[in-house]
Parts: sequence; C-alpha cells; structure tokens
Amino acid sequence: MSNNLVLLIKIVFVLNIALGMASLVTWIERKASALLQDRIGANRAGAFYKPENLLLKIIAPFIRVLGVLGFINTLFCDSVKAIFKEDFVPEGTSNFMHSLAPFISLCPVLLAFSVVPLAPDFEILGIHIQARIADIDGGIIFLLGMGSVAIFGVILAGWTGNNKFSLLGSLRASAQMISYELALGLSLLSAILLYGTTDLYVMVENQEHIWGVFLQPVAFITFCVAGMAETKRVPFDLPESESELVAGYFTEYSGMKFLLFWLAEFTEIVLFALVLSIVFLGGWNLPFWKPHELSWWGALLGHVVLMSKVV
Repeated sequence: MSNNLVLLIKIVFVLNIALGMASLVTWIERKASALLQDRIGANRAGAFYKPENLLLKIIAPFIRVLGVLGFINTLFCDSVKAIFKEDFVPEGTSNFMHSLAPFISLCPVLLAFSVVPLAPDFEILGIHIQARIADIDGGIIFLLGMGSVAIFGVILAGWTGNNKFSLLGSLRASAQMISYELALGLSLLSAILLYGTTDLYVMVENQEHIWGVFLQPVAFITFCVAGMAETKRVPFDLPESESELVAGYFTEYSGMKFLLFWLAEFTEIVLFALVLSIVFLGGWNLPFWKPHELSWWGALLGHVVLMSKVV
C-alpha cells in the first residue's frame, strides 16, 4: 500500500468525521432546543415512508425511526433545500468576493483537523498508521493559526454583504473572536507548560495516569468559556443577535453559501470539543484502561472512546 493511498484514505476519513459530527451536533441542538421549548421538533421527513420493493421494505422500519427522530429532516432534507435555493448576490458587490467569504470561513477549520489525532497509532498489514493527516510537533500552534485565519472570512462576509447590519455583525464577531483567542491561547499555554510539548499526540500519552482537567481545572474552565465565545454559542451569540442585527454577518447569504457558513460554525464546535477532549480529558485514555499498542482493534476502541467524550 503506497503512502499516497494511505494519505488519501486518512483525508477522506477525517473529512467524514468532521462533517458527520457537525451534522450530528446540528441535530442535537435542534432536538435539545425543541425539548426546552416544549415542542417536538423535526419529525416528519421519512416518518410515513412506504416502500415499493422487497429491499426497501427491509430497511423501511429503520428509515421511519430516523424520520421520527428528525435525522432525515436535519441531515438530508435541509441540505437538499439549501442546495436548490436561489444564490442571491447583493447589488453593487463583487460576486467573487461574496462567494469567497464562506470558503475562507470553512477551509481553515477543516485544515485544523489535519493535525488532530483521532486514535492511537496502529499497524495493519505490516504498515504503521498514524491516525492523523499531518504529524507535526507544533500542533497547537497550527490550530491557533488556523483559528486566526477564519476571522478574515467573517470580516469579508460583512463587507461584501453591502448591508449595515451585516457589517456591524462582522465587526462584532471579529472583535469577539480576536478577544477570546487570548483566553484560549493562555489556557492552551498552561497545557503546553504542563505536558512540556505542543504535540497533541504526546499530550494524550502524558495523560495515561491522570487527566489534565485535574491538574489544570482553571485552564479547563477557561477553554470551555472561550470555546463557546469563539463559536458564538449562547450566551455569546452577540454577532447573530436577531433582535438587533437580523442574522448577523451572513444576513445577505442564501442557499449553498449560507450552508457553508453554517457548516463552518458547527464544524468549529466539533473541533473545539475534540481539542478539549484531547488536551484536558485524556483523549482515548480511560482511568483503568488504555488502548493496546499498535493493534487495529485497540485503535478502533480508542477512537470510539474519544468520540464519546466529544459528544
């Protein structure tokens, strides 16, 4: 098996994890908000599915369950609806720059996943596999750098919207993201001093006996709060304050471009949860168990443990 093929498989796997978890977080947020507001939420698409052939009859109960739970509505129907919506571009603005903003917001987040280990190293068919795309020593530094680049997409979206509410929303968002990056960096700096490395994989190995949250509880709380502010979650949703700024910096976006902004936001939530689990919650380590070294089943169990902590 060539190195290029292994790298391609890693890229496909990481992208599926990042985007798949973002969709799952979207479903969780919709159902949780529905529960808090004493309503059912999305539960129609696929709930009354009637198959016509034998193969579809076998999987029909599974489809109905997913429909009642709202999975099909959230993961499939909303995406198809956004793809076929009209691509609106405000008058007097550049179509290229208007289209570039959502990509600048999404690409740095996806690139940040390249340095995050998703499982312990393992061997298969005699080949040593690292469960990350890029094995670099300064993983945390790379993450902070990619977070800084994503701000330019927010600023560009507000500027090309040709709308005062979009511009004000982008200024609020960029100011908030820049401000809380300081707290985020300081919390990660304490982890760097604690573990003596900027390599995320080595940080997980150093938490084999005790997790970082017990050694640096203040840094853990700071990272949680700063992460919520960076991803603009409640109560830090000032850039998207509907009563003041309509929908924030992506007010003038529709269709697939709006979907890319939404995807960038929820993928960033997954990234912060993943880094939090790796730096402070022991990654794939459990108090009385660690994955078997260089075994594929140990790596698989370690990945399941890590994803459970992320959720």
